[in-house]
Amino acid sequence: MFPGNRVVHPIEAESFRRLRARLDTSHFPPLTRAVVERVIHSAADLEYATDLVMDEGTLERAHAALHAGAPVVVDVEMVAAGITRRETVCRLKDAESGPGLTRSAHAVRLAYEEVGPGALWVIGCAPTALEELLTLDADPALVIGLPVGFVGAAESKAALRESGLPAVSNVSEKGGSAVAAAALNALLYHPVSSPITLFASPASPASPVSKEKP
Repeated sequence: MFPGNRVVHPIEAESFRRLRARLDTSHFPPLTRAVVERVIHSAADLEYATDLVMDEGTLERAHAALHAGAPVVVDVEMVAAGITRRETVCRLKDAESGPGLTRSAHAVRLAYEEVGPGALWVIGCAPTALEELLTLDADPALVIGLPVGFVGAAESKAALRESGLPAVSNVSEKGGSAVAAAALNALLYHPVSSPITLFASPASPASPVSKEKP
């Protein structure tokens, strides 16, 4: 199913209307705006507007890869549950922990063996999953790295930004499965041929995004 087939519930439309009444997102480029708004919508947290780090060109390439059928890998089933319009790969059930290796990290290894390069990786729970991904030659189309926690989360996201991989991340310790899934859904729901986001009101011309490395 593609965005044109998606029926938007009135509650969701009203939620986005209220979000935009409280936060002006019109200055963001189209895909950046889509990600920022959907992440905020998922968490009811306006601070994500300044906490998220992404680049419009990266999102454009990832959007194209996603709609061309690139695999989507998630770190936990909670992320998979939030991505309702695309099959995902999650190998956590098959993974085992070992000395110096968490189950989440092992699951990343197993998933990479299955999908190979060019996938979109959506990590919203385990910092060790993100850390493991950075050790692989995964050549991802995109890494949505939004793990949550007081131990290792902010550090793993900083390492992702330093890696130079195409990514969506955030600076703080917050994150989680819902926001990671929301970031992927923003790209999934965004029309392939139209620069207008869902429910978008007329926006001013997009300005360059300076949300590279903080």
